[in-house]
Order: sequence, then structure tokens, then C-alpha cells
Amino acid sequence: MKRTVYALARYQNCQAALDFLTSAFGFRVHEASKNDDGVVNHAELLVGDDLIMIGEGRPGGPGIYVAVDDVDAHHDRARAAGAEVTMGLTEQPYGSREYACKDPEGNSWFFGTYRP
Repeated sequence: MKRTVYALARYQNCQAALDFLTSAFGFRVHEASKNDDGVVNHAELLVGDDLIMIGEGRPGGPGIYVAVDDVDAHHDRARAAGAEVTMGLTEQPYGSREYACKDPEGNSWFFGTYRP
């Protein structure tokens, strides 16, 4: 299947974001591009079979939702890695168990069992 929509989050420090996202959320680095100074300014992360891009820029925005199989274990891993949990584990009326957190630069991330 050819993808046409990709999630994108902006970071002032892409290398620090890569380090955090891989340790806290278990994402895998697919590609990391560096500028002429050797600083990561764009990266692609694998989440299962899906791809999230991160790039240099001003952090913030509405957030990114990621479906995971074991949300409780994911929550514990993220919290242990320093993610700021903004909504604890919650059973939603539409059948999802999920939580929300912020990464060190303030981007909002949502993880749950709901798969649209």
C-alpha cells in the first residue's frame, strides 16, 4: 500500500528527540539526515509498519496518536523515561484504553488500543 499521509512533529533538538522517542516510546530510527554541521535536522521513525517524521522547527501542535498493543506497559516505559503524563491510563467510552503525555519539548503524544 502506498502511503500518502505522514505524522510530523517539530523539535528544536532533533537528536535529543530521537534519543527520547526511541527510549521512551520504543520507536525505531528508519533514517536520520544531518545538515552540513553534522546536526540531525530530519528523521523518520518506524512505529510498527507506520512512519512518523520529525524535523527541526518550533515544537507544539495538536499532537500525535499512536495505537499500541500493551498500553499499560507502554505507559510505564514512557513514564520511566521521563515523559510528562498529562492524562493517566483511561478507559474511553469508544472502547480504547489510552493515556497522553508530553515529550521534553512539549509535543503532545497520545497512545491507546483504538485502531481507527
